Amino acid sequence: MGDNALMSDVLELEDVSVVREGRALVDQVSWSVKEGERWIILGPNGAGKTTLLNIASSYLFPSSGGVSILGDRLGKVDVFELRPRIGMAGIALAEKLPKRQTVLQTVLTAAYGMTASWQESYEDVDEQRARAFLDRLGMSEYLDRRFGTLSEGERKRTLIARALMTDPELLLLDEPAAGLDLGGREDLVRRLGRLARDPLAPSMIMVTHHVEEIAPGFTHVLMIRQGKVLAAGPLELELTSRNLSLCFGLPLLVEQSGDRWTARGLPMS
Repeated sequence: MGDNALMSDVLELEDVSVVREGRALVDQVSWSVKEGERWIILGPNGAGKTTLLNIASSYLFPSSGGVSILGDRLGKVDVFELRPRIGMAGIALAEKLPKRQTVLQTVLTAAYGMTASWQESYEDVDEQRARAFLDRLGMSEYLDRRFGTLSEGERKRTLIARALMTDPELLLLDEPAAGLDLGGREDLVRRLGRLARDPLAPSMIMVTHHVEEIAPGFTHVLMIRQGKVLAAGPLELELTSRNLSLCFGLPLLVEQSGDRWTARGLPMS
């Protein structure tokens, strides 16, 4: 554990910038995530959302500024010891996983930090855990299906189960509902909501550009536009029509209905 083990900050960014070819993908971002919080990173395409997630996963180092993840400072910690403590589910990982592995194998290999399955003798306890996570994500009937034959939604749910396998302290979700139809999205949002409300689940950060995809149980929002933070704090305070309009650059009306959010454009006057 680092010196900050007593602090409950899961993630701390201080004046973080990421510059590529003279352009700031992320521009002087300061942001902190406390234990047990469930954050949404919201913003238009190209705003820097995935860049922030890649920093949080320790796979991207900032050009300037300081980053602490789970109490350890990036640059001073062995990232290979840190990474098993972070669960990541995103499009990029799906590309790397063998298409011929079964759903169960795909989730099981996470316990060993591998993308491919050698003929390890998995412990019974690992297999039980994998089955339990897959069940939680509605994938019990697909255990023997090959990963490559799954629909987009089935793939996403498998990847989330896989990300939970190492019992992470931080779970990162990169647009988990992207490419899903309405039924698939609603099913996933419901399952993510159950996970978000589980006090034993890890701290969570989810990237999206649709407020409709915000699951119940998420607590905070970070809004980013052109690499800069526009708003950060509790959803109820910060997810306003004004902030969202600034974030996406056109007049938008945000409404909360029950424990879900919707947004629509206002007619041009």
